[in-house]
Amino acid sequence: MIEVKDIHKSFGTLEVLKGVNLTVHHGEIVSIIGKSGAGKTTLLQIIGTLDRPTSGRIIIDGTDVFTLGEKALSAFRNKHIGFIFQFHQLLPEFTALENVMMPALIAGESRREAEDKAVELLSQLGLSKRMEHKPSELSGGEKQRVAAARAMIMQPDIILADEPSGSLDEQNKRELHQLLLRLKEQFGQTILIVTHDKELAQISDRVIEIQDGKIL
Repeated sequence: MIEVKDIHKSFGTLEVLKGVNLTVHHGEIVSIIGKSGAGKTTLLQIIGTLDRPTSGRIIIDGTDVFTLGEKALSAFRNKHIGFIFQFHQLLPEFTALENVMMPALIAGESRREAEDKAVELLSQLGLSKRMEHKPSELSGGEKQRVAAARAMIMQPDIILADEPSGSLDEQNKRELHQLLLRLKEQFGQTILIVTHDKELAQISDRVIEIQDGKIL
């Protein structure tokens, strides 16, 4: 599903990733752990095509993604990759429903089709009564579920989660862990998580540790 081949990434003279190789199989939950500055988030951003490596290749479901032009790469990202971020990254001026609809609208789907899919996802995640609320009116756990629904609306092959439990209290962390397991079991998602949360890492099928830009 995901093949990371000899990825290097430098910022000026600072080499952050130093030849990373990694394979993630379809339907796996894999956690990436390591100290701050080890290169975890940089690797996740490159796998998610939000940043380009200095050298190396990322192959997702047979597509060598960085051989694509910018427009094709953007379309590939929107269709195949869903993102869940630590601080949700919800658009504050839009309702929960509108936030979830956004990737489908960007992909050119009709408003009715996007809305139908968003309503179904939010209902499945227990947010049927919160759809018209804006992010400022939602709890931390509710915001994270909205972010998960947004990540799911295009039925992507991969969910990438960057410290998804970092801003949550213990109760909401447990709910997030159960949500990620549901995504895998119900939808067959391949999930890659960057985390400092040992409990979250323990629900994974595999834990990968990065140290000084290399996988141990």
